[in-house]
Amino acid sequence: MTEPLIIRLDEAWGDVAAVCDDLTAAQWNTATECPGWSVHDNVAHMTGTERMLLGEQPATGAADTSSPPHVRNDIGRANEQWIATYRGWDGERLLDEFRMVTGRRLDAVRAMTTADWDNEGFTPEGPGPYRLFMEIRLFDCWYHDQDIREALDRPGFIDGPVADLSVGRIPAKALGYVVGKKAGAPPDTTVVFEITGASPIVAAIAVPPEGRAILLDAPPDAPTVRVAMDRRTFTRLAGGRWSGDHARAHGTLHVEGDVDLGNRVVDNLAFTI
Repeated sequence: MTEPLIIRLDEAWGDVAAVCDDLTAAQWNTATECPGWSVHDNVAHMTGTERMLLGEQPATGAADTSSPPHVRNDIGRANEQWIATYRGWDGERLLDEFRMVTGRRLDAVRAMTTADWDNEGFTPEGPGPYRLFMEIRLFDCWYHDQDIREALDRPGFIDGPVADLSVGRIPAKALGYVVGKKAGAPPDTTVVFEITGASPIVAAIAVPPEGRAILLDAPPDAPTVRVAMDRRTFTRLAGGRWSGDHARAHGTLHVEGDVDLGNRVVDNLAFTI
């Protein structure tokens, strides 16, 4: 049986290549909402990460020894090394490299057995099967695809299997932390998120009298606050691309119930590093 993630990775990488296929030099240099990165930098990052997974290293001495403000950890510093590796490349050459590298990666994952996909090892979220690592890679590439599309005003790929898998990771991975820790929701409160789109998502977070906030199996009839938004607004906020103020001004957002708490949740929805 074919591992479904192989198909999704192929689709995600194919979309990046298609969106960037006819860009001018100015478009390649367009700033994106991913802090500090241009369209070119986003593609360089994805190319470099897949080369790293093929066992390769960035060019020696490519990166500046200083850390830009958007770099907060070792993963961020490693990302900058790959971006620096490709900094002197024009967009057409970089896109050819991206296609070549992702093609090699597809060959590599297609050659893996089910046992290989089940094998426990490193993931950015802690130890887990290789399948989880590739799910995180898909999430990352889809987010950068959206960064590129937003910067170029070429909306799309916001629905469908790749987007569904990527967006679907967020409730269990992040919303409890956002509500209970970052937004400081008090005990005995519940926050319901309603994410509209072709595949709507409803996620309910409860803060118990003691312990961490939890994801409920089903939303309560009368939550403390209900936060509704479309998929674009949700993912721009969750990825730290938009502030709450920007979402309220430019996104699709509605808060019902405890408005103060709802706005705190919106203002603190960012969870990616």
